[in-house]
Amino acid sequence: MFKLAEYIWLDGTSPTAQLRSKTRVVPLGDKQNVTLKDFPEWSYDGSSTYQATGDHSDVVLKPVCFVRDPFRSQDASSYESYLVLCETFNANDKPLKSNTRALLRKVLEAGGDKFDAWAGFEQEYTLFYDGRPLGWPEGSAPAPQGPYYCGVGADKVYGREIADEHMKLCMNVGLFIYGLNAEVMLGQWEYQIGYRGSQELDLDLLTLCDHMQLARWILIRVAEKYDVAVSFDNKPIKGDWNGSGCHVNFSTKDIRDPEKGRKAIDNAIQNLETNHKRDIKHYGDKLEERLTGLHETSSITSFSSGVSNRGASIRIPLHVDKQGYGYIEDRRPGANCDPYIVSAVLLNSVGEILDTDIIPSLTVVNGD
Repeated sequence: MFKLAEYIWLDGTSPTAQLRSKTRVVPLGDKQNVTLKDFPEWSYDGSSTYQATGDHSDVVLKPVCFVRDPFRSQDASSYESYLVLCETFNANDKPLKSNTRALLRKVLEAGGDKFDAWAGFEQEYTLFYDGRPLGWPEGSAPAPQGPYYCGVGADKVYGREIADEHMKLCMNVGLFIYGLNAEVMLGQWEYQIGYRGSQELDLDLLTLCDHMQLARWILIRVAEKYDVAVSFDNKPIKGDWNGSGCHVNFSTKDIRDPEKGRKAIDNAIQNLETNHKRDIKHYGDKLEERLTGLHETSSITSFSSGVSNRGASIRIPLHVDKQGYGYIEDRRPGANCDPYIVSAVLLNSVGEILDTDIIPSLTVVNGD
């Protein structure tokens, strides 16, 4: 039996890579247990995605993660289709510069895997219709922010149908999504990917980042149905409005350990402070527009930490401070950050793995 597979990858758009996808008919027969090996490698024209030149245009797609396609498979008993997340490689079988998943893999292989790190992502985004945030009056701004965060009512929130549908689809296909809420600016929302309170299989950094990318793709597709665009810009509206971030709740096995947690948290924060200037440039494009020290942010030029402090670079949640173990929240990453890069940077700094700026040292462009 032939089934449909939507191959998804990150392109070479700079400074922020974009998600791309195309559909393939795959001969899966009557298999009940589909595995990653059932999806063959594929290719595409990298010269049209800012990833290759026309004379060497083929880019290879290698599947790394798949879930059921919630758009083409409406329920468990229907015709099955799949979303297939891929890494990108050149003809010499080397990862492209835009293949940041390969970057995280190499940090894990260099010793990062021994830390058993977890990451939870709080992805903020803004819905746009006709060039302005959803719900904003044409040619003017709504009432100042204040009533919109976690708001209820037609005059408080816009886009709930998109946010709800997105969450349901993510849950239906088994992504590690654990919450959503309306955000501070009208038309702005947030969903969270990560630990949900139970010990689930494959709760590792690569899987969590894969789920983040698939959740982003699903969100964009849901909004597409409503003729609405999704913005991950760090400061989608200038002025006295909150920007959009992607706070990362990060932990290692020692940070989660009741006996070692306090010391591990202190060591992690010290290492992050030491590497702040090096790491912050990899946390999203135009991050300086968001990290101003206002609107629940720290300053991009300085590092700070504090218990229950949403104006700090690193927040220690109140319950973590009381019990002495758990996780820390890195509030610096922007909404348009790359989860693979942020995870690799965090793990590298907290674990003192490579003692270098890992971004240029572990990536290649077209085999160079």
